[in-house]
Amino acid sequence: MNTMAPFATSVAGRDDLASTVAFDVWWAGRQKANRFEVERIPFAALDDWRFDPESGNLGHTSGRFFTIEGLHVAADGAQGAATWHQPIIHQPEIGILGILAQRFDGELHFLMQAKMEPGNINTLQLSPTIQATRSNYTRVHRGGTTRYLEFFRGPGRGRVLVDVLQSEQGSWFWHKHNRNIVVEATGDVPEHEDFHWVSLHQLRRLLRTDNLVNMDARTVLSCMPLAPSGGPGEGAVRAADDPFTAALLRSYGTCPRNGTDPGPPLHTTTELLSWFTEMKTRSEWRTRLVPLSGVGTWTRTDDEITSTDGSGTFRIIGARVKAANREVTSWTQPLLAPLEQGRAAFLARAVDGVLHLLVKAQPEPGLLDTVELAPTVQLPAAGAGGRPVPFRTEVTGADPDRVRFDTVLSEEGGRFHHAQTRYQIIEAPQDFPLDVPEGFCWMTVRQLMELLRHGHYLNVEARSLLACLHSLW
Repeated sequence: MNTMAPFATSVAGRDDLASTVAFDVWWAGRQKANRFEVERIPFAALDDWRFDPESGNLGHTSGRFFTIEGLHVAADGAQGAATWHQPIIHQPEIGILGILAQRFDGELHFLMQAKMEPGNINTLQLSPTIQATRSNYTRVHRGGTTRYLEFFRGPGRGRVLVDVLQSEQGSWFWHKHNRNIVVEATGDVPEHEDFHWVSLHQLRRLLRTDNLVNMDARTVLSCMPLAPSGGPGEGAVRAADDPFTAALLRSYGTCPRNGTDPGPPLHTTTELLSWFTEMKTRSEWRTRLVPLSGVGTWTRTDDEITSTDGSGTFRIIGARVKAANREVTSWTQPLLAPLEQGRAAFLARAVDGVLHLLVKAQPEPGLLDTVELAPTVQLPAAGAGGRPVPFRTEVTGADPDRVRFDTVLSEEGGRFHHAQTRYQIIEAPQDFPLDVPEGFCWMTVRQLMELLRHGHYLNVEARSLLACLHSLW
């Protein structure tokens, strides 16, 4: 069985002017239709949120949703040892990130939502059909029901195309993962004005717009085993605009092998899995939750929790939210607010005509398995402690003509305030060495997609970049 067949899509795409106009009109309408308000407030003004008098942890009075706790990290590595404390979000429940699919004229379309999140820098972003924690869809908040939930749970759900648990930010969440699921509807789907059917080609194009496709949509998109239809035997690669695009299309691995085809991947899947297992085995990061009151290098004021020694890359704040189209129309909550824009970049180069991405085995303190595959460069770098970050200069000083993708996208707006990352895919020169430090490895797009059939291989930044890579053909 070809696992990629349901997601095969034209390399050229379909420039349907009517569909583009319909989306633009719908999106503009959604931005005008509802009034959203987000204001920063002191902790004392948070409704139903309290600091525990013994631990100092900040939690909801229901005992659900999430808590802000402390984390102790002892990280040993090739560059030496580092120890630090920090706050971290502890949300011990599995949410649903679900996209509903349906075929129109034989082509899969996806039901996307115009969703307001309190931390979004532009309030409204394009989201999955369902983006809900267990506390939300079980209505702990005593609000409205989650639309389209019946298509993802229980006997009435449709044909499952993707279903896998994936992690979230390992520097900000403790052992957090969500169910990434795509379901093809087999019957009628009721329409709602906050939702719109979008084709794969449209989604790939929209990924190139700053702060439009949200993080939760990107991670689900990355788990779809996309395959460019029209392989080299049909001329798609030969008709590519440039050698980079041709190498990218070959990297999907859909071309048949014969004497004139490009060479195999630099490493076999078995070799890659062995390398990754070795990297996880070598990791000596030790992490544990501690009371927030015991995080000595951080201090709590009336309206923020922030580091006292300048080492922190974020702070914790409080917010009051009003949103007329949400299950609950007003609420308060804490948010994690980064102090600077992040950066995530893949260096890429062709090897025997096949594009390879330089992947890093990256430890992060909150990851369930501690180590996952990350972009070549991910900033801020967990545990770097001011030490040099490999390949940082190659990314930050890249020739603009070699930057193939460069877009600023938001991270999860339900927990993070104005968290943005500059996502880049950079073509390395052909003399860029294939011999790289042991914590790095060259992989094809196909190899990364095969790993995404399973959880806890690629971190959320790498998954976002892989989704962005799909926009380059």
